[in-house]
Amino acid sequence: MSIESSAEIKALTFDVFGTVVDWRSSIIGELSRFGEEYALTADWAGIADRWRIEGYIGGIKLVSEQSLPFQTADQLHLRMLEILLHELDFPVENNTEAVRHLNQAWHRLHPWPDSSTGLDRLKTNFVISTLSNGNVALLTNMAKFAELHWDVILSAEIVGSFKPTPDCYRNAAKLLDLKPEQILMVAAHEGDLKAAQAIGFKTAYVFRPDEMGPDGGKGFDPDLPFDYVTRDFHELATALGCS
Repeated sequence: MSIESSAEIKALTFDVFGTVVDWRSSIIGELSRFGEEYALTADWAGIADRWRIEGYIGGIKLVSEQSLPFQTADQLHLRMLEILLHELDFPVENNTEAVRHLNQAWHRLHPWPDSSTGLDRLKTNFVISTLSNGNVALLTNMAKFAELHWDVILSAEIVGSFKPTPDCYRNAAKLLDLKPEQILMVAAHEGDLKAAQAIGFKTAYVFRPDEMGPDGGKGFDPDLPFDYVTRDFHELATALGCS
């Protein structure tokens, strides 16, 4: 898509975990520090992956299947964290404040190196907003911690569902008072973009090869079926004509 044809875009909505912030390295660091403080030894990288994949992504699947009532991301994270700590014989019930603080590690995720400055460039031309499965409190605290200067914080929590449910995208357009085709969804995950595409959003794929660790990435593919395919937010900003 050319700079000229991007003129109808008024707002950019962003997936956050993995797209804007490096959740995996951040969580491994938090878990390692927790282990040192409480004399626990474990494969912290493996636990971080289970916390994310089994607890969060798996929890979202259970909610979508109605096996669990709707819960916020914080609640899904806490549910899995308690399971993981019990497996390590950590006395969860006697350390509720420590467990709560560790669960809020998801509020303290570090951004990718281009995220803060890249978002600031994009913000000069467009409204920029989260559109995440993270709950509002989590995203707000993360924005302060990581210096992410959003214009708006939108969350799937608002509709009591999770992406890729279509209502999550439709509600974002409604709240921004824009047509779907006036919004560019930005994500490092093809499924998220395809769901946004299905209701009329423009789409931008941002390559984050290290999201799942140095051995978990795939090669850059410029031919993915999205309006923009870029390596970082600065490349996207340039493609959209931002100074």
